[in-house]
Amino acid sequence: MVTIEQEARQRINIPYDIDFTGDRYRTVNGVFNFPSPSLWTIEKNLFYLLKNSTQVPLERQYHFRPDYLSFDSYNTVSLWYLLLYVNQVSCIEDFVIDTVVIPALSAVVDICQDKFPEKDRTDLQKVKW
Repeated sequence: MVTIEQEARQRINIPYDIDFTGDRYRTVNGVFNFPSPSLWTIEKNLFYLLKNSTQVPLERQYHFRPDYLSFDSYNTVSLWYLLLYVNQVSCIEDFVIDTVVIPALSAVVDICQDKFPEKDRTDLQKVKW
């Protein structure tokens, strides 16, 4: 069984964590990283993900739990919202579909390495809080 602490330590080292693509902003109080990726970036690569996917029946154990499916498919929970997006599910309460599309890990890695570069700290936007 993997604990939350072990999961957090694993996520530090994985090259395909979409959370690393979030926008960073500088304020008078410091630097803030918003860990949500650009929806446009995911949208423009949606067909690549779908092309490199498999369709499987969604087992009952994964109803309302895309994070469990993400962990069992990719060995990390960080791709749960990507699973929701490619399956056109708007929230976890609606994650009770008959068939689920699971993009190949290699496709996710390709997109994260090539299309989602981590932003340089020198390229920050200043925000007034």
